Amino acid sequence: MTTTSKHESTSVEIDSVVEQSRTAAHAWACSGPETRAALLRGLASAIEHAQPELVALADEETFLGAARLNGEVARTAFQLRAFADQVESKVPYQVIDDPAVAGAPPVGHPSMVRVRVPLGPVAMFAASNFPFAFSVLGGDTASALAAGCPVVVKAHPGHPRLSRRVHEISQGVLVELGLPLGILGMVEGGSVDVGLALIRHPSIAAAAFTGSKRGGIALQAEANARPRPIPFYGELGSINPIVVLPEGIAGKEIEMATMLAQSITNGTGQFCTSPGVLIVMPSVSTGTFLDELVGALKAQKTHVMLTPGMRKAFDNGVQGICARAGLTTLLRDDVNAESAPRPYLGRVSAKTFIQDWQLHEEIFGPAALVVDVNNAEEVTHVLEAIGGSLTVTVWGASNGTSEDVAIVRSATQIAGRVLFSGVPTGVAVTAAQHHGGPFPASTQPSTTSVGYAALERFLRPVALQDAPAWLLSQEGRPI
Repeated sequence: MTTTSKHESTSVEIDSVVEQSRTAAHAWACSGPETRAALLRGLASAIEHAQPELVALADEETFLGAARLNGEVARTAFQLRAFADQVESKVPYQVIDDPAVAGAPPVGHPSMVRVRVPLGPVAMFAASNFPFAFSVLGGDTASALAAGCPVVVKAHPGHPRLSRRVHEISQGVLVELGLPLGILGMVEGGSVDVGLALIRHPSIAAAAFTGSKRGGIALQAEANARPRPIPFYGELGSINPIVVLPEGIAGKEIEMATMLAQSITNGTGQFCTSPGVLIVMPSVSTGTFLDELVGALKAQKTHVMLTPGMRKAFDNGVQGICARAGLTTLLRDDVNAESAPRPYLGRVSAKTFIQDWQLHEEIFGPAALVVDVNNAEEVTHVLEAIGGSLTVTVWGASNGTSEDVAIVRSATQIAGRVLFSGVPTGVAVTAAQHHGGPFPASTQPSTTSVGYAALERFLRPVALQDAPAWLLSQEGRPI
């Protein structure tokens, strides 16, 4: 395999990589916090050491720019070390001790100790839009390793050379630490067959995916169709509505419009948290805000999208939405597939939006719809029509009125994260973070793919009843 050409892993290669992962699974599951933390910290230091080389390679393949990519390396190293901290705090080894109580049930019960065991090899499907933070050493990999699970990465075909190089660096860290290479394996290829072969492999115990709704649904079906179904943690799509109440923008229309325009076009709109719907109420501030937003979007610079396929999908999405009845276009440039895509902004009434399900579909790229509402009740109806979303942002619900309460309640019912200031692009890696939400935002809305709780996905609880002393002495460490 060369370092410059694309490669399609064969079924024999995939089986070999997964077999190495299966062989390493028991030892890694039984590893202590010092060993796991050493690997996570070693991986963080290794990519930092190779950062100039990796950023240059990533920019060649993704066009995301050095500033963005350097920031992403910093985030990736941070979250690797953050999970090392979690391991050293013995989070994956937590024990719930419920001593015996004398007497008959229901008051009396035997001694019970609840521990958790790693699931086993995890198939990790890398994302296109975050070549570091959601790729070979991204959050899914870091959290699975912290939980004690080996990982088999399905590299994204949008940045194969970068993925290969990061994997090579990772293998070097494993060698230095004397750990099995099967703890972190990788397969690659752009065909559907590679992903299907990986998720169907009987030694794969769980899967994590960040990508399209169509691809995620197909993989979830495969995970469920196995003789022994496995957990599938998929992040599939989100339009991240922003509710713009007049109080939230009054007196700062220019500032808010500029911030929003930057969020819509950040990374040419190729963020899972990019705002796709703006729900607005009539007011003088709203009119000024929308005028400023159009001007701010015109001034934004975009870059080439990650792949030609994504660009084609964006152009088709904009063309399709422009053809919908009742929609007014506020901003649209002529399509030129050879250049960077320009922002699109449309406008539609709440009634039209609610009735037309095609307006609820995500357009991956710098596009957004303004939805006009007249009151809080219409806001809640629009949010209900949108369904599952990673985020909902509410500007101006600061007084706790009955309308504020109704809007915020609706926001919490459809989203995994609700913001009351700022914009949804930018996802902090922290203890309280929840990056998920009702379908189609994610397939498992009670779990997160970002933040320290992400490792919980790859641990299974086991209750030990009247366990012998030698087993209890393990203090939550698998045997």
